[in-house]
Amino acid sequence: MVAAHYEKMLLEKSVIRQLSEFATARGKEIGYENVFDYSLGNPSVPVPEAVTETMIRLLRERDPMELHGYSPSLGIPAVREAVASSLRRRFGVPYKTEDIFMTAGAAGAIAHAVRAVTVPGDEVIAFAPCFSEYFPYVNGTGAVLRLIPADTEHFQIAFEAFEKGLSPRTAAVLINTPNNPSGTVYSAETIRTLARILDRKSREYGHEIYLISDEPYREIVFGGVEAPFVAAGYANTLTCYSFSKSLSLPGERIGYVAVNPACKDAAKIVQMCAQISRETGHNCPASLIQLAVAEHLEETADLRVYETNKEILYRELLDLGFSCVEPGGTFYLFPRALEEDATRFCEKGRKYDLILVPGDGFGCPGFFRMAYCIDTEKVKRSLVALRRFVKTEYPSAGRVSQK
Repeated sequence: MVAAHYEKMLLEKSVIRQLSEFATARGKEIGYENVFDYSLGNPSVPVPEAVTETMIRLLRERDPMELHGYSPSLGIPAVREAVASSLRRRFGVPYKTEDIFMTAGAAGAIAHAVRAVTVPGDEVIAFAPCFSEYFPYVNGTGAVLRLIPADTEHFQIAFEAFEKGLSPRTAAVLINTPNNPSGTVYSAETIRTLARILDRKSREYGHEIYLISDEPYREIVFGGVEAPFVAAGYANTLTCYSFSKSLSLPGERIGYVAVNPACKDAAKIVQMCAQISRETGHNCPASLIQLAVAEHLEETADLRVYETNKEILYRELLDLGFSCVEPGGTFYLFPRALEEDATRFCEKGRKYDLILVPGDGFGCPGFFRMAYCIDTEKVKRSLVALRRFVKTEYPSAGRVSQK
């Protein structure tokens, strides 16, 4: 007999992935260049040439056993030290080698972090809108994800609702800044307020409330926006990072957990992550990509296109009558749909070959996500379809551009 839990999950597949598959199939019919696919957050800029050159050099010069053999359970020591050194230098938190655990991307990092600081039945709080996969990430551990309703005016944290949602069962809070799907960057004041509440409630409950900070978009921040380093503001922070977005390496699946050395039981948590790997089968991220990224920790791909795309789409959406909080980073927009049912809104968009993701799966009904990590030329061409969609389906929605 197959596992009923995973059989049930077949009926709850990722909407994002289903829409991406629909876009691919539609592309075979009309040419993918004619499908305006805003579904999947797959980076659209190439990996830096220097990273490619490093990998070629490593393949030519290093011992094949070093490159293709198993890495240690915690990650390659020299790579872990390089990560710790970079974090110390950039953010002023005194990380050491023993505070870093290498993972298969941010998803792997979150999987380890949640298991390290919760037991079955504990609650993990997240804030809407949040990445839809947080539900299986957390609930699959035996803990329970509780979602706090969104502050739809700014997409910061709705603190009054947050405090009401806390309880002695709260073991951790999971945040994502810069945020998928809203593009919002939590302000320094938001982080300070969050830290004060967590400190106070930890004392009240008699146990630590850990902060799991999911930061794969840390480097994609637009001009004039400050992106605080969360761990610098709260001692009990586990930072989850991925190089997928900063270096455009999503297929290589490499990231890390950085445990703030001031964190309660910091000395144990990274070691525990290796034991978590034994249960989950995560063991040992690829040696080659660990060694390669260690030489490019403070570099990025050319991320400027994302801000360019944001400016084009944001201005057009406002012109068409949409309400939208302007993103401070990432490559996502999260406008309010032009009708209450965002799923129906997105279904109508498909008639115009616009692939949009309803906000329901992000815990925010009535909104939709656009992942604008596509070529700027295609963004510009999509505006014709977007205008036709709004003018035809929602003629009274606002001033429809005639450009």
